[in-house]
Amino acid sequence: MPVSYLRSLTCAAALLLTTGPMAVADGLAGSYLAGRAATYDSDFAASAKYYTRALVRDPQNVTLMENLVYAQLALGDVKSALPVAQRMWGAGVRSQVANIVMAGNLALQDDYDGLLARDSEQFEISPLVDGLLDAWAYMGQGAVSQALEQFDAVAQQDGLRFFAMYHKALALASVGDYEGAEELFAANEGQLGRSSRRAAIARVQVLSQLGRSEQALEVLVESFGEGFDPALSDLADRLAAGETAAFSIAPTPRDGMAEVFFSLGQALSGEAANDYVLMYARMAATLSPAHVDAILLSAGLLDQMGRYELSIATYKQVPRDHPDFHAAELGRAEALRRSANPQAAAEVLEQLVRDFPQHIAVHIDLGDLMRQQEDYAGAVKAYDRALELSPEGANNRWFLLYARAICHERLKNWDAAEADFRAALEIDPDQPQVLNYLGYSLVERQENLDEALSMIERAVAARPDSGYIVDSLGWVLYRLGDYEAAVGHLERAVELMPVDPVVNDHLGDVYWAVGRKLEAEFQWKRALSFVDPDDADAEADPERIRRKLDVGLDVVLAEEGAQPLQVANDDS
Repeated sequence: MPVSYLRSLTCAAALLLTTGPMAVADGLAGSYLAGRAATYDSDFAASAKYYTRALVRDPQNVTLMENLVYAQLALGDVKSALPVAQRMWGAGVRSQVANIVMAGNLALQDDYDGLLARDSEQFEISPLVDGLLDAWAYMGQGAVSQALEQFDAVAQQDGLRFFAMYHKALALASVGDYEGAEELFAANEGQLGRSSRRAAIARVQVLSQLGRSEQALEVLVESFGEGFDPALSDLADRLAAGETAAFSIAPTPRDGMAEVFFSLGQALSGEAANDYVLMYARMAATLSPAHVDAILLSAGLLDQMGRYELSIATYKQVPRDHPDFHAAELGRAEALRRSANPQAAAEVLEQLVRDFPQHIAVHIDLGDLMRQQEDYAGAVKAYDRALELSPEGANNRWFLLYARAICHERLKNWDAAEADFRAALEIDPDQPQVLNYLGYSLVERQENLDEALSMIERAVAARPDSGYIVDSLGWVLYRLGDYEAAVGHLERAVELMPVDPVVNDHLGDVYWAVGRKLEAEFQWKRALSFVDPDDADAEADPERIRRKLDVGLDVVLAEEGAQPLQVANDDS
């Protein structure tokens, strides 16, 4: 999507979601302030409850009405939002969220005359949405020629051609003109058909309807590679078996209107505020309950906003027999993990492993979850299976090897860990995460220190603002006895990660090594203050830090049987 158009919509989002000033009547303040606090916390259920109470006390307050309509739309409850939106329309209030609810309700009623009769200035959503809704309304009336003219008119507006041509292709396909749809998808070397997952699937379905299954399969592979997820595998299998894929992206005008809201929401995702994008995703799912992509977008946004219960409930709307059920379950597992329920997340993923044993993403997510929960043996098993399923040339193999290497290292299986780290570097020789982890591990093991230094220097060059990596460089220099050079890097690491106990502890050791003992003690005290007492596996050892504060680093090293501090010379 053109950047200029996204920026204008992002600005509109900021204006829409900013609560304006309002006169707070007696007895109204508590509900209003509670509703406002709930809105900032994205607690839409509480927000709707408090704004409803406030609106009873001040029924003409536009700010309350708009906030209530938004909260109910964010919950996916268009039916509850409708009466207040109707009141706002009746009062001539300009409100984008109310206009979305009202236009969506007209679409739900298949009231194409009502959609086309809207005052485009008074009840504007956006030029793109309004223009495309009008075009689909003409399709609903059976006025195909007028609809196509309207799509073309939208295409003439700055930055809107892509959307208009995509929807025009869908509209043509919805009335059986698959040749016309394919002509649009195939233009400019198939650019339109490669613009999104749904566009690619729409083109594949169109080609299938034209009896061109072989070309449809080619487009599928060109668009997604050979590592299909279950939904794409299902489509590919049906095409290979000679079945004709139904055109399901927008088979009816109402589905086309749902696609309008989804198209814009998907384009704005990551560009505009999540709560703004959520309006479009929720309306798309309301208009087309079978629009699983809109459900997944809504659930993902809610997850990002920290509304995990709503996110989990939304993911569960995807039917078990739907080809994208696995995607919903992966999302639900992530929301469960983020809501501090890793056991439930693991149960979801373990069931997915049984249901989709050949789907690599399921094994990767299970491995990641187990690694995060410090079940390193279980994680290794999951990564083993993911690597078995991963083609040799796959882009993600380096990460799978890297993740498995970390697990082996935590299990004290260094030979296997080093082999995986080095195999990952064979795939991506300059990957800073791998270079840093392997280099740091070698330093801690006092092995191949010159090689470790080279690795970490390359990692720092790639990620100069990563505190962990900069700390590694300082620490390897310290291990090599180049204390003066280590100081600057570790001071920079502390600037980047000021409350990390390990980094502060390292800087204290280096200060001690160069004779800056008061500063060393200060850094050790800082490190001690940042240690989490509940983290049994923390790298920073509070007892060791306390011992250094009591007797100094030289004595601690002697007690540990380690080599004394010794500045490197040219020969070393």
